[in-house]
Amino acid sequence: MRTRVLLSSLLLLGPLSLTAACASGSTGTSDDTATAGARPGSSSGAVPVRAVDPAKIKGLQIVNDSSEDKSCPFAASYPDVPGAEAMTAAMKKDVERRLAIVRESCEDGGGTGPNGELNVSHQFLVASGDVLGVRLTTQDYSAAGSGLSLRTYWYDGRAGAYRTALALVGDGSRDPFLSALKKQLDGREGTDAGTVDEAFGDPSNLAAVLDDMAFTGDGGLRVTFDRGEVGTPAAGPYVVTIPKATVTPWLSAFGKRVQQQTVRPTDSLDLGAAYTPAPAVPTHSASGDDDTDCAKVRCVALTFDDGPAAPETGTLLTYLAQYNARATFFTVGQNVAAHPDLVRAEARAGNEVGNHSWNHPDLTKLTPRQVAYQLNRTSDAIKAATGKAPALFRPPYGAVNSTVRHATTLSPVLWTLDTEDWKYPDAAKISQTVIGKVQRNDVVLLHDIHPTSVAAVPEILRTLTARGYHFVTVSHLRATM
Repeated sequence: MRTRVLLSSLLLLGPLSLTAACASGSTGTSDDTATAGARPGSSSGAVPVRAVDPAKIKGLQIVNDSSEDKSCPFAASYPDVPGAEAMTAAMKKDVERRLAIVRESCEDGGGTGPNGELNVSHQFLVASGDVLGVRLTTQDYSAAGSGLSLRTYWYDGRAGAYRTALALVGDGSRDPFLSALKKQLDGREGTDAGTVDEAFGDPSNLAAVLDDMAFTGDGGLRVTFDRGEVGTPAAGPYVVTIPKATVTPWLSAFGKRVQQQTVRPTDSLDLGAAYTPAPAVPTHSASGDDDTDCAKVRCVALTFDDGPAAPETGTLLTYLAQYNARATFFTVGQNVAAHPDLVRAEARAGNEVGNHSWNHPDLTKLTPRQVAYQLNRTSDAIKAATGKAPALFRPPYGAVNSTVRHATTLSPVLWTLDTEDWKYPDAAKISQTVIGKVQRNDVVLLHDIHPTSVAAVPEILRTLTARGYHFVTVSHLRATM
């Protein structure tokens, strides 16, 4: 992997004069499922799934894993909600199975291919009363066809059990439910009776075919079929919505509670988990503007990607405050939405908050509208948390081209020193990489989602401070070097 990939102009010239795309990146609804969160306007029906504010879920943690290696790009995230351990285990099993395939290919030297990339993102469908629903969207560019697949995971707090999507429908109502699905699929381009009958004909495979179901805001049940499941692969995915009045009699008792909590959500989620106080968010405040003159003293910009993460980011902020150090955090939008308090703490302590996209895709594989959606949606979340929109963005994997640059007014930032901390979870190795290789005005790449990376920071701060280094934000470095 490259260790000095930042073009001088990207660091020295500051914000670039770029053309903004027309997409606004609004977060008014959460129905972006059919495109791995990459773009707005998914074609999944007129009535959206209600948006869920993950910041209101007590004790929520987002499990993240990613690489920054262009030859082996992957990023995955899924939520860990107290009380829903069985559901978390099911998501973990599915995600780790996919990641293991990618890692094995990379370790064998094959990488993921010229167009390869694995991205797994999450979306909350319901988090209310005693029910929890999450959709995982997987985009595997190394797979045949579109490589897009969706799956919903459900948790029944009353029973203390993980449920598949098919559990929303009562066992005795499957026949009329399937008949209704067949009726809506009949006549659609790319489908025929034989293909649909084959998809629904094997009871042991039914849960795999009907693995993405969720209620719309008005109580209808939306069923999404991945490419090739009920029609020809060339026709893409299919979406069927059964109206509330039709589907309600066919729902299981659990399904009816999910429907109710979707249409009229309560103020809180209670899955019966024992209350555990959340880690305290640091309250450090900057003591004014940074007056460091990087033209006269040694400066270095520590940058942390992929967060915020609990409790790692909070611990990191405490370490930085102990040395009056400032850093730049390139945050992922879905993590900002889950932990806005940590983003506020980053800004309050004098650090810079930058944009790292909504769910960490390779932006060079997206259209201008998709790029704008990824970045605008994340900027909106950062501004909602801090009151200030970001000026900088770091493209995932350092992948940037003219399409990406012209899709945003944000200024791109790469790095000059790569710790490869995602690959080597060893705090001592990470700290020694920085201490042994750092040069004046370096931009150092680290990740605050990894405990070992955070654990490496005190030694970095202690040693480099003793050598006369000052720790500044990227924007400050640009302005004063």
